[in-house]
Amino acid sequence: MGTLYLVRHGQASFGADDYDQLSALGQRQSLRLGQYWAERGLRFDAVLTGTLRRHAQTWAGIADGARLDAQALSWPGLNEYDSEAVVRAVLPHGRDAMLGDPHTPEGYRAHFRLLRDGLAQWMAGTVSPQGMPSYTDFVRGVTSALDHVRTQHHGQKVLIVSSGGPIATAVGHVLGLSPEATIDLNMRIRNSAVTEFQFSPKRHTLLTYNTLPHLDGNLYADWMTYA
Repeated sequence: MGTLYLVRHGQASFGADDYDQLSALGQRQSLRLGQYWAERGLRFDAVLTGTLRRHAQTWAGIADGARLDAQALSWPGLNEYDSEAVVRAVLPHGRDAMLGDPHTPEGYRAHFRLLRDGLAQWMAGTVSPQGMPSYTDFVRGVTSALDHVRTQHHGQKVLIVSSGGPIATAVGHVLGLSPEATIDLNMRIRNSAVTEFQFSPKRHTLLTYNTLPHLDGNLYADWMTYA
């Protein structure tokens, strides 16, 4: 049996013009995860990441903290959906003001209410967010990475660095969850959180979900973030 570790990227730049960039805290979260694994002697036989900047930056922080020199395999199917496109697909025409200021509690809540609605409709095939694949194709991109790990790395330790959407989709696929339950998982996954699968050539099995063992203790009490 092998073990697959799926890590959501560190805190990105929610509300900024360019979300796809780790914040200073996101960089520290990633470095700390690598240090935590180094303290326990964990090393990886293979590493896969999405192709987004925040994925590469998170892997760089992990590798730095753990003193790893493995080359990561870029896997586009591990990229996140476009949350702004999802929101705008269900936003009434000309009602951008409904989004509000994402830095305020009201604006933050409004964004995620619309995101939840948009995800549900995208999954059901009732909306097609601009520039995005169908949900069926999105799932296929995620499961292609799982299949690669399962068939090519039996008995090994593998790391995937991705985003909340693909990781929740992977868990939903393995557990056979409904779209609504998968969305709930997606909304709760934390930055730099670790999810573990055990795998054989035939299947993946969930071991843990959304854990932050590297941030345990008072020193890291304010390092837990969701966006």
